[in-house]
Amino acid sequence: MIEVSATGSTYVRGRAQAGAATAAAIRRATVERVERARAEGLIDSEADSYLMAQRRFHETHDPEGLSELLGVAEAFGLPEADLFAHLHLGTLRDMRGGAALIEGCSAWAVGQGPDGPLVVKNRDYSGQHLGIQCILRHSGPDISTGQVLSLGSLGSLAAWSSGINAAGLAVADTQVSVNRHRVGWLRYFLLPRLLARATSVGEALALVRSLPHAGGGTLVMADRSGATAAVELSATGPVVAEGGAQWRTNHYTAPGVAGETLGADGDRIAGNSHARFDYLSRILPGQTWTVAAARGLMATHSVPLCQHAASEADAETISSVVYSCRLGAMEIAEGTPCLGRWQAIAPCR
Repeated sequence: MIEVSATGSTYVRGRAQAGAATAAAIRRATVERVERARAEGLIDSEADSYLMAQRRFHETHDPEGLSELLGVAEAFGLPEADLFAHLHLGTLRDMRGGAALIEGCSAWAVGQGPDGPLVVKNRDYSGQHLGIQCILRHSGPDISTGQVLSLGSLGSLAAWSSGINAAGLAVADTQVSVNRHRVGWLRYFLLPRLLARATSVGEALALVRSLPHAGGGTLVMADRSGATAAVELSATGPVVAEGGAQWRTNHYTAPGVAGETLGADGDRIAGNSHARFDYLSRILPGQTWTVAAARGLMATHSVPLCQHAASEADAETISSVVYSCRLGAMEIAEGTPCLGRWQAIAPCR
């Protein structure tokens, strides 16, 4: 697994990705996807207007994220505007009625157990990202929570999947394709800010509730005290569940927003989202969870928490991660977790 450590401004930390992979590999996974979307007519004048409005929102509320993205773009010699559009591709596809769910994921959190509070995630994404996944270790003047340790992909912002900070707050996301979007926080920008600013679930939820959201996706989180929460990031307003075991897959569950989830339409990842959610509903509550038990659960095939693909273009489980809020640390398996290739990563400082 590629590891990048960086200290400094968000721009400096974005630039620090340089040299960790070839620009060609990053272009294939990001800019070329945007170019195909333009050729297909997905990014038209209406989409460009939405992207401009999104940029204005993030310029006002998250200049740090835009600064980091500029650093990433300059690290690989890629157009920053295309990287910004790439982060919004799922949203833009939703606005056209949805498409195959490239990013899936199953995530859960528990607040107590022999190893303390845990946040756990299987990351389901295009196999193209197997070579550019990375662990980012960031510190800087905008991070008030101590060092941040996160999992993502080169060519994108830190925590483009999940992360933990030195205060013991861990957060993971899942994708949900929805029929309602608006101008607001895109969760790929929100995740790094939560880890940079919030030391607890309570502080993270206050930030989540403070501004509108673009819509789509969920968050699962826990902190060192044992507090837990799941958030469905609806464009109508975040729906929060707190306490105990929390889990989410790739659909909304709250009665007020469940109808916003787009139908699976034959997509494999979206199509088994309910089966994965129901399985976690049966097995997570009332059990004692350790790091080792979490690793074993995420390798489950009978209900496909651990997803395999027939080709590089298909979505599959490209990594599995277990965050220890007590230690401020992570264990990660690159590739499908059933292979058992786990490694422990040094804790945040």
